[in-house]
Amino acid sequence: MGAPFKKFEAHASGGPRIREIPMRMVLPNLVTVLAICAGLSGIRFAFENRFEIAVVMVLLAAFLDGIDGRLARMLKATSKFGAQMDSLADIVNFGVAPALVLYAFLLDRAGSPGWIAALLFTIACGMRLARFNVLADDTDQPAWQTEYFVGVPAPAGAVLVMLPLYLYFLRLGLEPTRPAAFVATGFTVLIAFLLVSRLPVYSGKSVKVPGDRVLPVILGVVLYILLLMTYPWYTLTASVAGYLFFLPFSVRAYSKRAKLEGEKVPPSDIG
Repeated sequence: MGAPFKKFEAHASGGPRIREIPMRMVLPNLVTVLAICAGLSGIRFAFENRFEIAVVMVLLAAFLDGIDGRLARMLKATSKFGAQMDSLADIVNFGVAPALVLYAFLLDRAGSPGWIAALLFTIACGMRLARFNVLADDTDQPAWQTEYFVGVPAPAGAVLVMLPLYLYFLRLGLEPTRPAAFVATGFTVLIAFLLVSRLPVYSGKSVKVPGDRVLPVILGVVLYILLLMTYPWYTLTASVAGYLFFLPFSVRAYSKRAKLEGEKVPPSDIG
């Protein structure tokens, strides 16, 4: 969200104010605000022991947070103000909300280690987002490396860290006991380190769907959405397992690509 709003104008009764702007410039920021409201509402529901709706609200916040930037670009309504709002929303929705919901559900039973894990996850998410913003401005980065995230992206981390809640909602006999809390504490710390790691994670930004496969891909996406709506906890659990299983293959693909790109450069041009 790059270009600024229209210039500020002086106002006799106070500081500078923004001139009138078209409604299309407001819509992406409205979506961002709604995302923050959803994330904070998820925290409220968690402390009221309404954990299913709390998780739904956090996932809704993540979804809204993911579309506001795309909406701004589609409407040609990007702005510096929107970029700052989006960054603030990211830390709330991907860092604070999932950590506090998980803490209220289970991590508090582990005592101080559980709280430390929640703090580590939130801090790691903030650092991950800051690093993403810095790397986004790096013009010296080879084009092929932009196809990979550095570390697990914050939205994925938010979905991953709530795995203990998905498992509990499956009614498999898993209870929020103290031993389970310590296992969840270790899992939360693991996800925090995956966020700040230098693990190359394929982003899929450059994937192009062949024309003859568009319809099957659309059908597959629709099927996934229907499964998510009908069997949300099974689908989310399977998605988390699939994502974690995918990470080693992403590292392997990155290594092969790095070796291939290195071989393309003449030795005299290296270093």
